[in-house]
This record gives sequence, C-alpha cells and structure tokens, in this order.
Amino acid sequence: MTPDTETARPPSAISCKGVWQVFGDNAESALSHWLSSCDGDAAQAAQKLKEARLIPAVQNASFDVAEGELFVIMGLSGSGKSTLIRCISRLLECTGGEILIDGENIASASKKRMTELRRGKLGMVFQHFGLFPHMTVAQNVGFPLKMQGQGKAERLARAIEVIKLVGLEGREDAYPRELSGGQKQRVGIARSLAVNPDIWFLDEPFSALDPLIRRQLQDEFLNIQKTLKKSIVFITHDITEALKLADRIAIMKDGAIVQIGTPADIVLNPVNDYVAEFSKDVATGRHARVASVMQSTGLAETPATDDPGLRTDMTLESALASCMSLYEAVPVRDEKGDLVGSVYPSDLAKASLQADS
Repeated sequence: MTPDTETARPPSAISCKGVWQVFGDNAESALSHWLSSCDGDAAQAAQKLKEARLIPAVQNASFDVAEGELFVIMGLSGSGKSTLIRCISRLLECTGGEILIDGENIASASKKRMTELRRGKLGMVFQHFGLFPHMTVAQNVGFPLKMQGQGKAERLARAIEVIKLVGLEGREDAYPRELSGGQKQRVGIARSLAVNPDIWFLDEPFSALDPLIRRQLQDEFLNIQKTLKKSIVFITHDITEALKLADRIAIMKDGAIVQIGTPADIVLNPVNDYVAEFSKDVATGRHARVASVMQSTGLAETPATDDPGLRTDMTLESALASCMSLYEAVPVRDEKGDLVGSVYPSDLAKASLQADS
C-alpha cells in the first residue's frame, strides 16, 4: 500500500488497480505464477521475476486520478514512469491489473474501442513533437479533426481557437521549420487539445527545451489547465517542475510507486531517504502551502482583526511575508474567501525552515 494522505476524493477519471508491465518471454503466465506463489506479495513476486531474467518495469501500480486533477508521476531514469503512462494510455499492453477510464476497463478494450477513445476522449503530448513538416500550424492542429471526418471550415475554426489558447496567434500559416522548439511544442499541445479530450497524457513534454522557455511553457500550461480543468497524467524527472504543476505527485523507484501525496507532503513528509533526496535542495517555503500547516479547529475564536489575507493555496514564504509581525493566530480562507482555518505565524516559520533543520 503506497502512502496517500488524502482520503476524500472527487470521482475518478482514471483508476489503476494492480498494474504490472513485465518484459520477457511468457511474462503474463510468469507474473500470474509468482503472484500466486508469493501470496500476492508484489515485492517478492518482482524479485522472483528478476531471478527468472524477466524485467518487472511496472510493479503493482495502484492509484486514482480525480476529475480535473493534475497528477504528476516522477522518478529517476529507469524508474518505470514512462512505461506506466504508456500502459495507462494503452500504447503498451499491460501484463496484469486493471486500468479504468471513467469506470471502463481499457486494459481489455478492443482496438476499435481504443481508436474511438483516442479520437475523442484521450489526448497525448510527448517529448518529441511529431509534427508534419509539409503542413502549416493550422493544418497540423486540425489533423486529428480531419481523422474524425470534420469539414475544412470546422477544422480551421477549432484550430484557430486552440492556437490562440496556446499563445501562437498569428502563426497559423507557418510551417514547423519556421518555428522555435518552444513554438513546436505549443503546436503539439494545441493539436492534442483540438479534439477537446477529457483526459490528457503528457510524457516529459518540456524536457528538451531551454530552461527559460520551459518555465514559460509551464506557466502557460497552468493557465490552460486553470481554464480547461482536464484530468491529466504528467510525467517528469524534474522535482521543481513537479512541485510547480502538480495537485498530487507519485514517486516511482525501480518500477514501484513508493509515495503518493501533495507537493507539500512530498517536501515536508517524505516516506524514505529516496523521496527525501529529490527535495533536499528545494526551498520548502516556496512550495509548501498554507493548507499543510493550518488548523481547522477554533474558527469562531479566530480574531477578525489583523487579517493579513492568507489563503490556503499561498506558499509558506508568501504567507510569512504577509504576517511576520503578528503573534496571534491569523485566519486562513479558501479560494472563495470562506474562513476555513487559522495558523500561527510561528508555525509558518517553523515549517518554512524544516528542510534546513
């Protein structure tokens, strides 16, 4: 069982239950045999598979992605994160387990059904852009709609709409050779959004870009998600990117998920040294949120005066700057402005410094 501190969840857009990906001869029968022989112990079964010269690239992965959630999977190279997203999107056939999309087990879906899902429900963006060099930006973006049988005028109208959304307005008639790397990636994002998918898979989409362009695209990506509220599985090996983008993060090691939690959980409460190593150089106050340290009790006693305007989604660093001269508990409000808790400035300071202690 992997640690996941949040229990009350919205409906699941994606649900993975005991997903395995084992590479090698007779992998499916070998997995079934060793899971049975090891009484369902995934770690023991994985070890037996390795001894049999098979590769358990993904081991018993179980998690849910809520509707509208941005779920980041991260880990070192070879940890299994890209293999896992390919299983979830059915680009790879998983060796065992269930993958539910809105309750439908796509692990057993037909090729025809998967084609239908990819054309209308699932969007994908990968590190390599895969643009058609002989097509303009608008034609590239509208291509998935052409595959759906939409007319030229309808395709163009939708293409222009999403091109504007990703910040490429005015470049509709440009060809890929005339675009920078960041612009090409924007085209890839726009193309995946053209069919208005409910679920979005992104595998290290910004890793090949220069740091400045990467940060700019991260900001634009967050703005797009704030507008569209897609259910997203996002792969990265960069802890800074994960902390910036994620609602929750799953950390993988050697094919297994070792921790699932919010960015604050990962930074403030790592389950082991492996997870702690990822965030050892992270400035805690810049990533942990007020919600992680506030108290939800005693709301009626929270003073109405000296309200510095703290919100649950503020970073500890920003919150501390707003109330560092105060000594009493100050109120904390949610995005709607409703009072949801209180926090002592001293607690903000302690949590902000925790990583350096």
